[in-house]
Amino acid sequence: MRLDIRYTTRFRYGAPVAESQNELRACPATDPHQWLVHYHVTTTPSSRVTSYTDYWGTRVDTFGIRAPHDVLEVVAEATVETGPRPDAPSSVPMQALRDQAFMDRHLEYLQPSAHVEWGPSVGSAAQACADAGDVIDVVYAVHHHVAGFEYRTGQTYVGVGVDEVESQRAGVCQDFAHLAVAMYRELGIPARYVSGYLFTVDDATGADSELDEVEVETHAWVEVAIPGWGWLALDPTNSQNVGERHVTIGRGRDYDDVSPFRGVFSGPREHELEVTVAMRRLAVEPLGERLAAEQSQQ
Repeated sequence: MRLDIRYTTRFRYGAPVAESQNELRACPATDPHQWLVHYHVTTTPSSRVTSYTDYWGTRVDTFGIRAPHDVLEVVAEATVETGPRPDAPSSVPMQALRDQAFMDRHLEYLQPSAHVEWGPSVGSAAQACADAGDVIDVVYAVHHHVAGFEYRTGQTYVGVGVDEVESQRAGVCQDFAHLAVAMYRELGIPARYVSGYLFTVDDATGADSELDEVEVETHAWVEVAIPGWGWLALDPTNSQNVGERHVTIGRGRDYDDVSPFRGVFSGPREHELEVTVAMRRLAVEPLGERLAAEQSQQ
């Protein structure tokens, strides 16, 4: 599937600010299931944008505005192609999780982190899933546990604890991703937080759209490391396996590692923030059919 994405962040300040320094994480990743075709960032006021790849493998665009300004607009435009993902293996024994080389390789995804600090309630919920069977059974038991929660906006905030999410049994995608990651780590299953977009008309259900263009919000899901196989991507917000309508931006221990936008500015504290994301699905003619058509016209 080919998708065009336009991510817009707009800050309106209470009075002109003298300077701002910013980091943007909005560039779709290139990996075995996704390929970046085009990406471009523009800022108003204009600035020189430089880029680097952070420790977790995410592209970071950095820029500074040194002229006084009362509005800052950042637009990241991307075109990306996504492909199907393989099914998980049918069975993996639990003892494979205790392989020392496997544990050492995924150590950072086995430990607590800033937004993935859990207590007894999350630990108990995770342990209740541990009797589901082998690794694959346990992974899906956690997935279905979190997917059973109510999608409810305004219930939580970025820093809410995972034990509170477990007790409320409600939240949004980032809450569900953090909770699932915590439960997996409690069980010794390496798990990481993934940020990106989902082409859908409803985050809660993940339903596809009959239209070719939708407005969405940034989305979050999880990936778990399966011994001897690789990373399995699951979306607990809507009880789906991650597929071609998901677009990955970054991966990390939790939200802090992949926050879309962060920065500092010199000026009054008061400001307003507006974020919009538009996704357009493009028709892609298979290469073989296009070549055949061209040859028939010669």
